[in-house]
Amino acid sequence: MAVSFCGKRLLLTRTNLFANPRRHGYIVLVPEIGEDLPEKNPLSSATGLPEFNNVTIEKCVGAIGQQAIAAEKSVRAIEERLEQAAAGTGPPLTDVIKDIILPLEATGAPLETTWGIAKTLYLGNSSRMPTKSYLTIHERARGARRAKFNSVPIYRTLKGALAAGRAKTDGELDGEERRLLQKYVLEAKLSGIEVDGSSKLELNEILERLAQERSRFAGKRDVAVKKYQQVIEDPALMKEFPPNLLQSLATDPSQAMKGPWRITLQPAVAERFLEYCGDRTHRWNLWQADTRKCSIHTDKSLENSSHLESIRALRKRQAKLLGYESYVHMSMETKMAGSVEAVRNALDELHRYAKPAADGELSTLERFAGEQGFRGPLDIYDVPYWKRRHLATVHQFDQEALKDYFPLPRVLAGLFQLAEQLFGVRIVERVGVDVWHEDVRFYDVLEAGPNAPADPIGGFYTDFYSREDEKLAVADNAGWMVGIGSRSAAAPGARPLAALICNFPAPLYGKPSLLTLDDVQTLFNRFGKALQHLLTVCRYSDVAGLSNVEWDAVEVSGHVLTHLLHDAGTIRAISAHYTNEDPLPEPCVEAIQRRRTHLAGYRLCRELYLANLDLQLHLTSDYWLDVMRKLYPHYHPFPLDRKDAHPCSLVAIASGDWGAAYYGHLWSRLIAADVYSAFAEAKEPAARQEVGRRFRDTFLALGGGCHPGEVFRRFRGRDPSPTALLQTLGIYKPQTVGGGGSAAAHPKAAGKEEQQQQQQQ
Repeated sequence: MAVSFCGKRLLLTRTNLFANPRRHGYIVLVPEIGEDLPEKNPLSSATGLPEFNNVTIEKCVGAIGQQAIAAEKSVRAIEERLEQAAAGTGPPLTDVIKDIILPLEATGAPLETTWGIAKTLYLGNSSRMPTKSYLTIHERARGARRAKFNSVPIYRTLKGALAAGRAKTDGELDGEERRLLQKYVLEAKLSGIEVDGSSKLELNEILERLAQERSRFAGKRDVAVKKYQQVIEDPALMKEFPPNLLQSLATDPSQAMKGPWRITLQPAVAERFLEYCGDRTHRWNLWQADTRKCSIHTDKSLENSSHLESIRALRKRQAKLLGYESYVHMSMETKMAGSVEAVRNALDELHRYAKPAADGELSTLERFAGEQGFRGPLDIYDVPYWKRRHLATVHQFDQEALKDYFPLPRVLAGLFQLAEQLFGVRIVERVGVDVWHEDVRFYDVLEAGPNAPADPIGGFYTDFYSREDEKLAVADNAGWMVGIGSRSAAAPGARPLAALICNFPAPLYGKPSLLTLDDVQTLFNRFGKALQHLLTVCRYSDVAGLSNVEWDAVEVSGHVLTHLLHDAGTIRAISAHYTNEDPLPEPCVEAIQRRRTHLAGYRLCRELYLANLDLQLHLTSDYWLDVMRKLYPHYHPFPLDRKDAHPCSLVAIASGDWGAAYYGHLWSRLIAADVYSAFAEAKEPAARQEVGRRFRDTFLALGGGCHPGEVFRRFRGRDPSPTALLQTLGIYKPQTVGGGGSAAAHPKAAGKEEQQQQQQQ
């Protein structure tokens, strides 16, 4: 099932291939809250859309229980047939797609849809789907989905078919079928299906301990974040904070301008405080609390150092038992990059440009701060504040003032128009659809053009407004794209269905929802992922849309839409003053574009540091503190504080799903920038439309049914290069002949690609 979001990652990331021990036999669970359910899905109407008004916890649990049992029975039935065929007591298997894949698809796809409905309700109205109830559904669905990947007879049969390259005795596998079988084989391998005897027992023990350690790490970090509070009563310290931020921090929202205000270590709060607080002592106090949490320098009962080391050691043992040199090498099995060497080459090439750019940017920032009265050299906790001041003063970027030019209805209309122009789809609102809140809207996605069919390709819900008592409180006002239903060969008439759920400000006193530029970027990014889910042409749900897309490529489509947002034409098309439709002034358009390159080298160095820290923690056995101390100076111009212990609170790496994969965020940006460069090179509208259709026919259509490296080559005609990302960030400087050139993300791309990029300039 395709799910995309940022912020809170515990429940909604892709299933962790490395943390699910294979279990022998089957445990059949009946619905916890039972009622007799009809044979059809009780959550869907005759139109095929969910009946959200009638969805209850009981119905969700009952439906998921029935569908989980059906999925597990399907696995058992296939296993029995394979065993009979092997023993000569039953007919031989002649078609793995018809006899294995399609039966699994028939029971698996409905399960995924019910799971998606529950997930949507959980994010959109948690009062109707509380966390505890959703966890019951989530775990039951995950357990049932694992059954098909943990079957030894199915694994052996599909592995044999894959090796022979044949779906049936007289027919070869096509590309999508090969990818589908590869997914089954790889997921089974990574779950330990080839490990036997005492090694199997050891692996199961490791995975059980690993789950415990990851849970403890995340739990202690959450406690440490909640434990810290600083109450500020002096309004002078908060004078630069925007009103909406003051209101969110005030202990009494009705007294937002008077205070007092509560400052915490929640990431969004800490980041905004460092950005707006003009008092250096208070910035330092918050920063040191943030970097020292979960270390031995604070509350020793909350230290995570021991858990971090245990997680690293257990992952290393897990990888060894599965036959890999390291956890990173095991991770590469599910990545577009494919090898540690390819990742290293790309990161090193980005660093080669980012470090000198960062040094120059910080020198400029320090001069600016000095001109504004700051005394002494900047430190790391000063950068967010002076970065904001510099961007506003020198580049005239004021995010709060810009909101008046980005009313949500205007932005949404411009976004839909962009999709029609570039990707050939029309997006039309359908009224009268059953929804979970009166603010929710439903849109059909149709082919554009005079002779286009009238039937929708797919559809999606939008739930954009923040509701404090109903939606999850997230760190960074994140948004989600939830894949509710996918294309499926078992249900040829079924159309993909998705939901876009955000936390934008609600309309108030006749004023529409006004978006910050960050909000607009969130909307474009999630919409790009929704298009990949909705416009897929894959036949099987296990590889349709974002399913089975390699982790380091899963964010590409979202980033491409974010790049398109920064085109001057797009900015003008989605903006107008909400009171009088006045266009966004040209200096503001330029300021928005400059923001993307502002301190880009410095920001890239920070991302490169985290990516390399993650890799080194999972490649070596050196103590985490030694790894951090060795890497830190290569990416930061500031000295490392002797009590800085930030790895002890890096949840995404230690207890989330991004261990040995954190570089994937940068890799997706690298690929997306290279994709976007094709749009940038197309100057005429007809040429841009051609690029847009090619993007639809590759990245949006092929999904997980084709390796992303091949998808990129079909779109761009070559392998990817880091150069486009460097150019987008404004820190690329062509090398002189004989100066070494730019190393490509893929070794084959070096040389010819470098010449192409220099010619384009």
